[in-house]
Amino acid sequence: MPLNRLALIRYKTLDSCLRNRTKKWTLESLIDACSDAIYEFEGIDNGISKRTIQLDIQMLRSDKLGYNAPIIVVDKKYYTYEDPKYSITNIPLTKQDLTVLTEVKDILRQFKGFSHFEEVGDMINRLEDKIYTSSSKAPSIIDFETNERLKGLEHLDIIHRAIVAHKPLKISYQSFKAREAQSFVLHAYLLKEYRNRWFVLGKKDASSPTAILALDRIKTIDTDEFTPFLENRFFNAQTYFKDIIGVTKSEKHQPEAVIFKLNKAHAPYNTTKPIHPSQEVLEVHEDGSVTFQIKVQLNFELEREILGFGENIELISPRKLKSRIKARLYQAIKNYENES
Repeated sequence: MPLNRLALIRYKTLDSCLRNRTKKWTLESLIDACSDAIYEFEGIDNGISKRTIQLDIQMLRSDKLGYNAPIIVVDKKYYTYEDPKYSITNIPLTKQDLTVLTEVKDILRQFKGFSHFEEVGDMINRLEDKIYTSSSKAPSIIDFETNERLKGLEHLDIIHRAIVAHKPLKISYQSFKAREAQSFVLHAYLLKEYRNRWFVLGKKDASSPTAILALDRIKTIDTDEFTPFLENRFFNAQTYFKDIIGVTKSEKHQPEAVIFKLNKAHAPYNTTKPIHPSQEVLEVHEDGSVTFQIKVQLNFELEREILGFGENIELISPRKLKSRIKARLYQAIKNYENES
């Protein structure tokens, strides 16, 4: 059962009151305490009804949230815990709770490059401590694809904040082909991840081609407080990568129909895990092989995807891509011909 913030504040306040045995708590004084807490934390001064607190007490007493709080009424008037050591914060985590927390912890770790997740980092540490103290140390049941040695992750935060705040970036960037780094202003619109590498999509100016920069090639980066931000009126950043595999895109070329056949051994995998959202089955053959079609731009990442299938794929069209793949395969064979 999902809880809103107000309910959580009331539960925590009631728990604090009922643990305080130096004061006798009537229903009215509990209502006042919860009203004060909600005003303090949320600035809401609408008051709380008697019925709301009665339902809260009933909820704490029940097993719906796993509390089973031993709330009793003394002298038909005063509320307290029968067990003076009881608190809803001391409820042990169930096995299911621990499983969920472990999975959430591993998911949150994927975002540690962003500053607005710094508090999450502290929360992760506390989650790990809670999980460790609540159960025996068990191996993780989720193995995320990560690369702790990947460069450029330290730039994620400043780029993200610049996109949100509509601030240009001053960047020193050196591509793999360049001998020296180049400095320029980038108006960033989107962060993109592909195969564990991060890229930023943006414009240097209104007339320049769209830039797709790898974060691991950025030498220095900072926000530009003086240059006016160039609003994105050039393309839809959310659909920019829709018709390609990877991040290499040409603004001049259109998507093409790429038709290929996979043998019986690999066709089922590609059916359940398409290499692109546009993928469709054209024909299922008697020998179990399947002919597929996708509509994408022809780029380096597409070639790498096709080559990754090795001998299990037959590329049917387009002809220019087929010639390119054939040439690369011939070169691959040459690499092994001179072996002694």
